[in-house]
Amino acid sequence: MNKSVSRLEVRNISKSYSGFVANHQVNLAIQPGEIHGLLGENGAGKSTLMKIIYGLVRPDAGEIFWEGRQVNINSPESAISLLIGMVFQHFNLFETLTVTENIALTLPRSEKWDLSRVAKKIITLSAAYELNIDCDRPVHTLSVGEKQRLEILRCLYHRAKLLILDEPTAVLTPQETETLFATLRQIASDGCSILFSSHKLLEMQSLCNHATVLRQGQVVANCNPKAETPANLVRMMIGADLQGTGEEDGEMGGDSASSSDSHLIAGTKRKHQPPGPVCLLVKDLHFKPQNPFGTTLHNINMEIHTGEIVGIAGVAGNGQTELLSALSGEIISPQAEMIMLGEMPIGKSNVTQRRRLGLGYVPEERLEKSVVPSLSLLENALLTAHGQGLLRRGMIRFGKLKTWTQRICDAFNVNQAGVNSVAATLSGGNLQKFIMGREISQNPAVLIAAHPSWGVDVQATARIHEALIEMRDTGAAVLIISEDLDELFALCDRIGAIYKGQVSPLKAIAHTNRDEIGSWMGGLGFN
Repeated sequence: MNKSVSRLEVRNISKSYSGFVANHQVNLAIQPGEIHGLLGENGAGKSTLMKIIYGLVRPDAGEIFWEGRQVNINSPESAISLLIGMVFQHFNLFETLTVTENIALTLPRSEKWDLSRVAKKIITLSAAYELNIDCDRPVHTLSVGEKQRLEILRCLYHRAKLLILDEPTAVLTPQETETLFATLRQIASDGCSILFSSHKLLEMQSLCNHATVLRQGQVVANCNPKAETPANLVRMMIGADLQGTGEEDGEMGGDSASSSDSHLIAGTKRKHQPPGPVCLLVKDLHFKPQNPFGTTLHNINMEIHTGEIVGIAGVAGNGQTELLSALSGEIISPQAEMIMLGEMPIGKSNVTQRRRLGLGYVPEERLEKSVVPSLSLLENALLTAHGQGLLRRGMIRFGKLKTWTQRICDAFNVNQAGVNSVAATLSGGNLQKFIMGREISQNPAVLIAAHPSWGVDVQATARIHEALIEMRDTGAAVLIISEDLDELFALCDRIGAIYKGQVSPLKAIAHTNRDEIGSWMGGLGFN
């Protein structure tokens, strides 16, 4: 193909939903072998544009050209036939099928039924790109990070000419991100084009030589991210400076692919004050999950005090899911005293009972556990906040519910067409802001949050971090379970790691570093 011809070009693409403009006359061109960045706040139109290119969404107007030829991409099948692959932020997987079966479903009929051959190729790709995954495991037994690996492997299997990546690093550790970026650079050097969407500005700078910036559905800038400071990129994205952002060269850090944007968020550290009494106590927590692919928890002990944020780091699949389930009440502990909320043993209490006692919870998976996608924001707000005076004698107080939901959307800048919007219509980042806002607004005594800023842009991350700091400073206890070391080091007072169902000691941030926590994530040094 003539290298002067773009691999993909979109011209004047527009798309609206019930009066809400997602894309307005968007123009974008991607060259062969180019890693092209797509920047913008949550709700800026990035996901809609990517879904149009992949054939999941029909544009209202505009044209798409593939290798110089106008095409009509009206389904994912037609996109795949052009060798376009997409890694989704919200996983498009069949939960009851295995890893091999999920990939086989996307193959031509001649290959589809030779599952042993498919499995062998998956194993080869897994080893080559360090995305190791068990081919025989049903998807519903995989952690969030492992599902992400499956999405990436599925595209690698098809040898795509264009790889679309929607927030691919959101659930990866810094080490996994660096490995992924090395893989993407190799793929691009072989001629594959990559469209890369991320809210982590330093990742964009590390990986991309060209980026298109969207704001409110329109292209507002094209730039070389490597030639811009993160603060300049934020300014392009939101049309103003992020409050408290500095541009000192020393703050911008190196070019590590694992770097986050935490340094852009001012005020994450409060003045030192000693923590209060123990608010959440976990004592010798252990159990073997019913799921044969789950991780057994081994005698976990930790204390979370009022007025502190504690972080647990770990590579996906090391027991985070089981620990979250045990703490939230999704799984009942063998003994009630294994988990104490203040003076109350809650190991035998269910989710509802724990919430009534002051335990807030943000699960790992947005669409599977945090919301009902087909329900409105009003209805989803009611699911966990009905104890906030939203019911009277079993009847919903719709006026108060609407006010409550609107307050969440306003406080956390949830971009939506109204509180009656169906949850599934929100972008991933906006949905995460809504979920975090719903839990924080209830002022729980203890908040347990998994991946609090997953897929959230830098401005919204700042708001979430600010709210968590406010919770801590007013005496709440916060436990964050995440794979983002940068976020954990920016937020937490103490930090530990989980590995194969064991939790390390918790150390003060001032007395540890990324190298030590990274070693603990690999199971070294804390037994």
